[in-house]
Amino acid sequence: MAFAVADRVKETSTTTGTGTLNLAGAEPGYQTFVAGIGNSNTTYYAIVNRATSEFEVGIGTVTDAGTDTLSRDTVISSSNSDNLVNFSAGTKDVICTLPSEKSYVLDNAGNTSISANLTATLFS
Repeated sequence: MAFAVADRVKETSTTTGTGTLNLAGAEPGYQTFVAGIGNSNTTYYAIVNRATSEFEVGIGTVTDAGTDTLSRDTVISSSNSDNLVNFSAGTKDVICTLPSEKSYVLDNAGNTSISANLTATLFS
């Protein structure tokens, strides 16, 4: 199992509750999680219910099966006080994303601040 991110990964789901999502296939112009991330790999995800204000951003695991799935392993942020969202009925957009708190951004002067424990390895 590896950690992966990919561009243009977007599917829909009508799964309700707090469990693993059943994925319904790629939206036009996008690829599936299985094609972009790979079976048994983990990735960052975002889920947004089109009909409500429910959302969740986290880390999940992709499974290639008769119905492809995305587990919701770790919640980073959500509309439920950063806990698993009990999604209600309706279509949800499910995308591979890069959460803002997991990225480093340069300001307009080209600077960034890092507030994490870092390890550097020199390869020769």
